[in-house]
Amino acid sequence: MNAFQPSRPPLQPVKQRRSVPRPKKHLRQRSYQIMALETSAKITVNLVMLTASISALTQLLPYHWLQQDRLREIRTEVKLMDERVNNLRSEFSRNFDPSQANSIRQEQSYRFIPSQRQIVLIDPDTKGAEQSDSTP
Repeated sequence: MNAFQPSRPPLQPVKQRRSVPRPKKHLRQRSYQIMALETSAKITVNLVMLTASISALTQLLPYHWLQQDRLREIRTEVKLMDERVNNLRSEFSRNFDPSQANSIRQEQSYRFIPSQRQIVLIDPDTKGAEQSDSTP
C-alpha cells in the first residue's frame, strides 16, 4: 500500500502570525504635531539668533571702519616719521664725522679757507635789467 499512496510532506505545525500592534491614527498624528512643534521652535530660535547677529554686525561695522581709518592715518604718520628719523640720523652721523668737520664749519659760519676763492654766480638777465633801470 505504501507504494500506491502519494507521498506527503511531513506535517509541520502551523505558525500563527502574531499581530504587530500598529500605532493608532491619533498617536501618529500626535507624533507629527510634536515634530512640527519642535521644528518650529528650532526655526524660531535660529531666526532670533540671526536677528541678534545682524544687529551686532550693524553696530560693529561702523566702529571697525573707524578703526581702519585711524590705522591708515597712523601708518601714514609712521612712514613720515621714519623718513624724518632717517634724515636726522644721517645728519647726526654727518655732524659727528671728523672728516666733514671743516665743510660743516664752512656751511654754518660762512667762513672760507684763505686759499679758497669765493665764487658768486650772477644771472645775466637780472644784471641787464639792473643796468637798464639805473641809466635813465
